[in-house]
Amino acid sequence: MKRYSKYIIPYLPYFIFGPLLMIVEVLGEIIMPKLMAGMIDFGVAQRNYGYILRQGGLMALVAVFMLIGGVGGAYFAARACVGFSSDMRKDTFDKIQTMSFADLDRFSTGSLITRLTNDVTQVQNLINMMLRMMLRAPGMLIGALIMAVIMNAELAMVLLVVLPILVILIIIVLRTSFPRFRAMQDKLDRLNSNVQEVLTSIRVIKSFVREEYEEKRFENSNNDLMDNTLRALRVMIIVMPLMSIMVNSTILAVVWFGGRQIMAGSMLIGDLTAFITYITQILSSLMMVSFIFLQASRAVASLGRIREVLDTKVDINDDNAGCRDKTVTAGTIEFKNVTFRYYKNSEEAVLNNVSLRIPAGADVGIIGSTGSGKTTLVSLIPRLYDTDEGSILVDGVDVRDYSLKNLRDGIGMVLQKNVLFSGSIKENLLWGDEEATDESVREAAVYAMADQFINEKKNGYDYKLEQSGNNVSGGQKQRLCIARALLKKPKVLILDDSTSAVDTATEARIREYLKSNLPDTTKIVIAQRISSVKDLDMIVVMDDGSIVDTGTHKELLDRCEEYKEIYYSQMDKEETA
Repeated sequence: MKRYSKYIIPYLPYFIFGPLLMIVEVLGEIIMPKLMAGMIDFGVAQRNYGYILRQGGLMALVAVFMLIGGVGGAYFAARACVGFSSDMRKDTFDKIQTMSFADLDRFSTGSLITRLTNDVTQVQNLINMMLRMMLRAPGMLIGALIMAVIMNAELAMVLLVVLPILVILIIIVLRTSFPRFRAMQDKLDRLNSNVQEVLTSIRVIKSFVREEYEEKRFENSNNDLMDNTLRALRVMIIVMPLMSIMVNSTILAVVWFGGRQIMAGSMLIGDLTAFITYITQILSSLMMVSFIFLQASRAVASLGRIREVLDTKVDINDDNAGCRDKTVTAGTIEFKNVTFRYYKNSEEAVLNNVSLRIPAGADVGIIGSTGSGKTTLVSLIPRLYDTDEGSILVDGVDVRDYSLKNLRDGIGMVLQKNVLFSGSIKENLLWGDEEATDESVREAAVYAMADQFINEKKNGYDYKLEQSGNNVSGGQKQRLCIARALLKKPKVLILDDSTSAVDTATEARIREYLKSNLPDTTKIVIAQRISSVKDLDMIVVMDDGSIVDTGTHKELLDRCEEYKEIYYSQMDKEETA
């Protein structure tokens, strides 16, 4: 509970006054049947209109206090639970932002969405229910039980039969519901992952006419969730009618025995009416408790899933950074005997004992077959992943000694998958530098060969992009991503196959712009085409997680068989075309 106090303390008055006001309502509910009994027995039965008016006025006053208590308690409970869940959701989201790629690989996107939404909502509902009922239910149970015993201890003995049965039914619900609700939330994860994948890939699905396949896949996930939900609720479906039967049977028994006492003259009609109300309150409070436990079992499952995110030990941080204030100033990069595995227990390494030195301001190309480790290699520079063995130095300093902010501020990276966000083109470019002037934004777009097509758009730089930038072409999206990275004015610029959708003439102009206008920036270009790297200062050839050779285009053609194989295969294709 201690770990959640940070979500309670800011809303402590609401957590306190909510239940207290609910007690005011409970006191009114306990008093009201007794007042009603007096009105029936001494007012109505004896035609005492003055007594009726006095009792009626008192009941009206009690009703006003109940209204204030009920409304106030509900408001404070809602304020407390919404504030609690909002802060928990924010902390969960913030924790996700700190995770490395390796951390994120442990959770599916759909699972994280479920935890941020549905799971947090389950916790919110539990807190709301507890604040409204944790004092109300036991308060009503104890108060109504005391009043029932005071009014007629003999008749109250009926409860000795029904209460143990109700308690047993509640225990059955608790023992069976928790694991089932956990399984239900896991199935909801799967459904959300399915939906997220389909919606982000809808164009591919349509182009391959795979709607029917995806509909069946969704149907399977949906049916799986439905079956698990029904399984989780099945206990309640069976138990709740049994509990209702017990409640109604108890009231019937009270009416039967109470009626006999009225006929014997040992009990008044008004007292029987009040007694029935108290019995109903006692049994209703037990039903409330069962609902609280049911919601708790579901919320505890959800809380455990949220805790998995909050307790994730982030494997990449700058807690032990030795040069926290240092920034990237030159752009020299050196790999020293670097080995890396995506899965730490895996015997197969993605990079094997890689050593490489890139001088500051150099233009370097990296080429190799698919799966050779090119993207993994450059991902280690800004610490998107950390090495298993060896080290990476930037300006002579181990990347683990920089603060993550300073390291990544000095590196501009255009990933293989070009990601744009809904909003204007300008808003997307300002991700590189949110304080950049319009002139700087336009300059970056010019270097990326994006300025011309932007100006052709309606509203130019204020043109609104759809989600993921789906209303611009692949080549335009790549150029916008390059412009965004350039706006950072990085000392190291990494272009990971980021001109693959651009024609060769435009690509050549982009390279020329970058070479002429960013002479002091270290530029690393990953490419599939030899034409994209042949004019660079140095070319790194990779194969199967290792560096095969480095050199200029001419040097590699003379001595590197792998490079020659790539070069001549591409030349043959061009001649055939």
